[in-house]
Parts: sequence; C-alpha cells; structure tokens
Amino acid sequence: MSFCVNCGAQIADEAKFCGSCGRPVGSGAVATTVAAPLDYTIQGDNLQVARVRLKPGQEIYAEAGKMVYKTANVQWETRMSGTTLGEKLLGALRRTITGESLFLTYFQSMGPGEVGFAGNYPGKIQAFDLAAGQSIVAQRDAFLFAQSTVQFNVALARNLGAGFFGGEGFILEKLTGPGTVFIHAGGDFVEFNLATAETLQIETGCIVAFDESVNYDIQFVGGIKTALFGGEGLFLATMTGPGRVIVQSMTVNKLRRELAPSRTGGDEHGPLSAIGGIFQSDD
Repeated sequence: MSFCVNCGAQIADEAKFCGSCGRPVGSGAVATTVAAPLDYTIQGDNLQVARVRLKPGQEIYAEAGKMVYKTANVQWETRMSGTTLGEKLLGALRRTITGESLFLTYFQSMGPGEVGFAGNYPGKIQAFDLAAGQSIVAQRDAFLFAQSTVQFNVALARNLGAGFFGGEGFILEKLTGPGTVFIHAGGDFVEFNLATAETLQIETGCIVAFDESVNYDIQFVGGIKTALFGGEGLFLATMTGPGRVIVQSMTVNKLRRELAPSRTGGDEHGPLSAIGGIFQSDD
C-alpha cells in the first residue's frame, strides 16, 4: 500500500488517482511507506540547536531564516514547494495563513554534510518520526524543518468555539509523513499520552502539538468568580484522547508581557482577554 504525499491518504496499488484529494498517481505523487532515517542530535537547554548530518543526496527543507550554520558541501536553494504553478501558489498560501514564510529553503548534501537549525526565541525543539500517512497537528509558527518527504498542510479548528477562543485561532499546521519533522515552541515541554476518552484541560495558547486522533475543544471555566478573577481567562482548551499532547510552559505573548515596559501584572488574563482572542491568536 502506498500513500499520497499531498494529503497522506492510502492509495491502492492499482489506483491511478488518490481517492481523497484526486491527485494523479505518478512521479512524485505517492511516497514509499518508509523514509530514510535522518541522523540528528538536539543540543542545548532553552536555546536549542538541531544538528542534522546529511548523507549524500539526502534532502531536507526548512522555514526561511531558521538555519544557523551548514558545511560547505551542503547546497541550499530557496523556492516554493510543488511541481506545478498551482501547487506552488497553494503551498505559499498555506504557509502564509499559518504564519510561516512565503518560501522554503531546501538543503541537499553532495557528500556527508551537516546543517544546524534553531528557533527565533528561547524554547525547545521536538522531533517527530512519522510513518507514511501519520499526521501531527501543531500551533501556528511551530514548523522548523523536515525531510522532503513530509507534507506541510493547513488544519482548521474542528469547531467554532475552538477557533474563536482556543488561543491558536482557526488555523493550525498539519504535518504528514513519512519522515522526520521538527517543531519549535517556547519554554520547556511537557508530554502527555492520553488514553481513550481521557481528558486534559490546558491554558489556551499553551498547546504545542497533538496527534490527529486527539479531539480539540474549548470549555468555559467553572464559575463566574473563577472566570473573572482567577487570572487564567474565561476558557480552557480541552484535549480528549487517545493520542499524544505536548504543552509548552511559555508562550511568546507571555514573554512579551513580561518584557513590556508598561507591564502592570503577572501572567494573568483580564476578564475580557479571551474575547480579544476572537480577533487575534496567542503564539
């Protein structure tokens, strides 16, 4: 069984088109079930660098501006992803609405070579080894780099409540294997593996990534007094298993509030801060 690299759906061996997105099966239209392993290490504590050792001919792509260094034998090229003009424009639109740069930078080694990547602010780097057709959903701006076999797509919030009050807005990033993908977010990470129907309530905006199998929803905080004076806002994100959920300890908005000269309070939210989230999303 093969998998469509456009949407990640399974494709029967004799099929000429993907049954999910309609893309023709041909050169570059389907991916093998296993991607070549990527040799990497992640170094550092809260200012981490991902060091990737490329084999000859191995290719990865990254968010523009995230490279720290590379060896001289690693070739790089900035371009739009996709084979046709329509695919290039659609890919650029997807990246723009998820907060990523318009172009991607591709790195390919002519021999054994190394490239290093880092985020733009203090935080952690997390790697996901995805099987063919396996997807993770991540917050906006989380994508760092990935193997060229990994597909970058847009994931919409599944309901209006999650889109309005979830801290991430309606637009999330969906990354589909096969291959290894790396994301970056603020502070330290806490990982939870939720069983079926197990629920975790999280401060909105602190969700880094979760498996596609996890249900993402928003719930109103317990009582009026807690909502108005508890300092955590009016809503909490509710994640229901099965699947993995990764939470960050620091968002960019919290960091901005701490560094702002006019800052008057701690991390707490005002009573109407969640309403403001309708018009802008947390990082």
